[in-house]
Amino acid sequence: MAIQEIKTYNFQNVFSLQLVDFQKSCIVNKPKQIDDYKIFWIKEGKGTYNIDFKSYSFDGNVLFFLSPGQIFTVDSEKIKEAYQLNFTKDFYCIQTHDTEIACNGVLFNNVYETPFVAPSEKDTNKLNFILENLIEEFELEETAQYDMLQSFLKQFIIYSVRIKKEFDVIKEDTETKLFKDFSLLVEQNFKKLHSVTDYANRLGISPKSLTKHFQKIGTQTPSDFIKNRIITEAKRLLMYSTNSVKHIAFDLGFNDPAYFSRFFTKAVQVSPAQFKKTQKN
Repeated sequence: MAIQEIKTYNFQNVFSLQLVDFQKSCIVNKPKQIDDYKIFWIKEGKGTYNIDFKSYSFDGNVLFFLSPGQIFTVDSEKIKEAYQLNFTKDFYCIQTHDTEIACNGVLFNNVYETPFVAPSEKDTNKLNFILENLIEEFELEETAQYDMLQSFLKQFIIYSVRIKKEFDVIKEDTETKLFKDFSLLVEQNFKKLHSVTDYANRLGISPKSLTKHFQKIGTQTPSDFIKNRIITEAKRLLMYSTNSVKHIAFDLGFNDPAYFSRFFTKAVQVSPAQFKKTQKN
């Protein structure tokens, strides 16, 4: 990877901003598991990123949002200008502040939908303004810097949510609210709750009614939703954990490792052991 310049601003190793200027395309074949929350803003460039085993191609101005635990790989990229925001849960907790910014399950902690938004020229100008203020605050190192930096990060995220809602048509109707509540519930409990009935009971509706709500918004069934989340986590653990397939099965809430193996093989077309061996090689 040929890089012209990387400038980094860092606050106590809990929040950082990198300005990256690439000269040539690069290929990163080795997957990386994300430790903290990340925002990649590709202002000018094109490429293909793999996020949680799905491929996303882009050409132009785009924002990517990554959450802890996700698997990230760069297939190719040719970028003239890019920025990377990186922050820990201790600096800004997405779940705690979700009532304020409504990004949990939309931008972050959303392994079910495309994790990027494309800002317009007007949006870009506003995001630039926030970013300029952020850089200025990094350089000042004045009192209450933590609060100021957090405030600008919060503004950046809020405006990104607005962009996604405008262009991806995220409707605040009953079906969509239920979908978000269900997806967040799955995210919190998929390692121990595997049936649609478990989640329907917690949402106070019948499994049949939950399925009908999903049909109205044209998405996958609740059962497939749960299954795909388990498979994604299984792939992550098989790649980055040193635990045995049996231990991973127990970690994901399967009492019978043989059943987990059949469950995984049916979904991925290879056994957990084969998948683990292939990824290690």
